[in-house]
Amino acid sequence: FGPFGEHAVNASWIAVQELEKLGLRDGVDLHVYEVPVEYQTVQRLIPALWKKHSPQLVVHVGVSGMATTVTLEKCGHNVGYKGLDNCRFCPGSQCCVEGGPECIDSIIDMDVVCRRVSALGLDVTVTISKDAGRYLCDFTYYTSLYQSCGRSAFVHVPPLGKPYSAEQLGRALQAIIEEMLDVLEHSEDKINCQHEH
Repeated sequence: FGPFGEHAVNASWIAVQELEKLGLRDGVDLHVYEVPVEYQTVQRLIPALWKKHSPQLVVHVGVSGMATTVTLEKCGHNVGYKGLDNCRFCPGSQCCVEGGPECIDSIIDMDVVCRRVSALGLDVTVTISKDAGRYLCDFTYYTSLYQSCGRSAFVHVPPLGKPYSAEQLGRALQAIIEEMLDVLEHSEDKINCQHEH
């Protein structure tokens, strides 16, 4: 994500740029995008990116001023969006997808990913959450989960230096995404979409 509020420099974008320098394992094409903190842009951009790339997985990364760990989000929520975005806009319906399910879980088993990454001995603590915050992070995650039938993930990072450096966050994202891809490859048979686009 780009800048917003007190985050003149968004740690998530800095961390993703570090990840881009590091890259992922052979055979994985990594595409990175800075997403504006704007509801209407998200509603256009996320489906367009899915259509353009037809990815195996999309991992969204956002900053949380409250976070002190790298946090794997289990699900996205459809309703409860009341905070104004960078354009001073908020969806009138306060929801992502009219008539969509209240919550959509990622098909990635975040508990497994968390355990595996924690076992690697990185100098970063990884935790799990079921509440991505009902702002643009959660809105984007739900939009992507809906578009992809659950083939999305969301990672919250703390602000830079509180306590991790950009390099630490980039290495953590690299490990997390590689584990997510591994988990995804072993759970392909569980993917079934239950709504129309």
